[in-house]
Amino acid sequence: MLNKLFRLFFPAQHPLEIVRKYNIPSLIRFKFETKNGYIIATSVDLPGFITEAKNPQELLEMINDGILSYFDVPKRVGDIVHNQMSIDGFGMVSINENPQ
Repeated sequence: MLNKLFRLFFPAQHPLEIVRKYNIPSLIRFKFETKNGYIIATSVDLPGFITEAKNPQELLEMINDGILSYFDVPKRVGDIVHNQMSIDGFGMVSINENPQ
C-alpha cells in the first residue's frame, strides 16, 4: 500500500531506461544455492553481491533491490530492472507488476 502511494508521487521509470541511465549491464550472471531453507544468490559479475530469500518470487524482488542498490539508483526512480529470471531448480520466475 505504501509503495503504491509512493509511486503515485514518483512514477517508476521503465526498466530499460533505468538500465541505460545507470549503466547496468544487460546480462548479469548469478549463482544460486539453497541453505537452511533459504535461496542464496551471488554474482561473479557484481563483486560482493549477495542476497537471500525464502522463495523464488521474493528472491527476484531481492535481486532487483540489490542491483538497484549496487548501482546507486535512487528509490524514487524505480523498483525493478528484471521482471523475470530463470532460477536454477525453480524455473522461470516473474514479478507481477500490477497485483490485484
